[in-house]
Amino acid sequence: MSDILRRGRLSSTPDKDIMDFTSSMAADKWIFEADVLVDMAHSIMLKEQGIIKEEDCSAILQGLFKIKGEGIEALDYSYEDIHISLEARLIDMVGEEVGGRMHSGRSRNDEVATCIRIRLRDELLSLMEELVALRASLIDKAADNINTLMPGFTHLQHAQPTTLAHHLIAHSDALSRDTARVSDAFSRVNKSPLGAAAFASTGFDLNRERTCSLLGFGGIIENSMDAVSSRDFLIESASVMANIMINLSKMAEEIVIWSSTEFNFIELDDMYASTSSIMPQKKNPDTAELMRGKSGVAVGSLMTLLTICKGLPLSYNRDLQEATPNAWRSVETTRSAVRIMAGMIGTMKVNVEVMAAQSSTGFTTATELADTMVRAAGIPFRTAHQIVGVLAKGDGNPSLAEIDEVAQDVLGGSLSSRGLTAEMITEALDPILNINKRNVTGGPAPDEISRAIAAREDTLEEEKFAIAELNIRIENSLSRLFAAAQECIDQQGK
Repeated sequence: MSDILRRGRLSSTPDKDIMDFTSSMAADKWIFEADVLVDMAHSIMLKEQGIIKEEDCSAILQGLFKIKGEGIEALDYSYEDIHISLEARLIDMVGEEVGGRMHSGRSRNDEVATCIRIRLRDELLSLMEELVALRASLIDKAADNINTLMPGFTHLQHAQPTTLAHHLIAHSDALSRDTARVSDAFSRVNKSPLGAAAFASTGFDLNRERTCSLLGFGGIIENSMDAVSSRDFLIESASVMANIMINLSKMAEEIVIWSSTEFNFIELDDMYASTSSIMPQKKNPDTAELMRGKSGVAVGSLMTLLTICKGLPLSYNRDLQEATPNAWRSVETTRSAVRIMAGMIGTMKVNVEVMAAQSSTGFTTATELADTMVRAAGIPFRTAHQIVGVLAKGDGNPSLAEIDEVAQDVLGGSLSSRGLTAEMITEALDPILNINKRNVTGGPAPDEISRAIAAREDTLEEEKFAIAELNIRIENSLSRLFAAAQECIDQQGK
């Protein structure tokens, strides 16, 4: 292949050590197809603007179609990046007199920024689809466990009785906000920097809106300096992915704890577990443990991106080359974790009886007992809190006589004389009745949970439609790009 980059200004060639240090080819596999699309759109626009001849455009496009078909493996990895390797391959195919015109009015700076955005927007769309699937898995499991009692926790201590459905919807709602964040990030990623050139735009009469449309972007990044130098869209996307991985790590931690012998709330499907090389009885929740650990990859990628971009002067600096592999690492880890969590949730076995037995252990009904004292006897909640706090030192199943005895010390009188009855106490200590009373919006009562599940199912359908619409818009734009390319080729064949 021809040495198209260094032959003018530079007289020596880097050795292997330097090339390995400076090359981005290993990470550029992510943007190979995007690079071909960018080259096609730019070439078509150059032809339409009269900057290159139609016959040259046709030859360039035919070469690009062939390169696309050959794949990245056919490119020369001795170049420092995919953009130069691809252009050199094209020049070898069609000659420099033709292929050398493709880069008119363009720099690698706007080219790579455009390629990254194209690939990242595809990854974000797929991530949104996978988040919707995970939330659907959580909602389906919740629908099967509306009446599955369990203890709720604060500080990992038994706190109040709730249901598994209530617990799972909490995770689903957190992931719903994550999905919205991905969607917001997508809207800023899906902007075209193409036509900004190195940073000061170009004297060629480019039509930036045309390449924007052909590549399916939602608009252009207007300022040419900002267009090539900004990587805030990578930071934002990495931040969203770090947040998703933190939420998944929380879920993974619960899966690890709940599948332990001490809890025995759930059992993972065998495909998500491993065994010991020495202890044959073991069933280890390795997949959940690895997910917990891999959250560090997403957090580390975000920290790396922030550090790379901190203090960089405008406009483009080579430091930014190191940003993209960290972004891809975060994308790859997060997407796989979301898919695997959906599988774990969907296939895990719930030990309903164990959860129910633990739902009232640790005096989880204490709050409802205090609330009942307030409603029945008209005492302040803080006073009721004190009385129940004293009773908590016992077995968690106090009688009316025991309550009156403590009330006598605290209030100087009984609560039974103020309207509290044994029946009220029995009702307050029943975890099922406890939950049924909590029918406020967002509570665990079965009717409210059923409403919440139905509402979230409707939301998921709306989001599926919105994501599909985004995909269709991009696919339609790329179809127009390929059609325009084929039309140019066909015109020359006549």
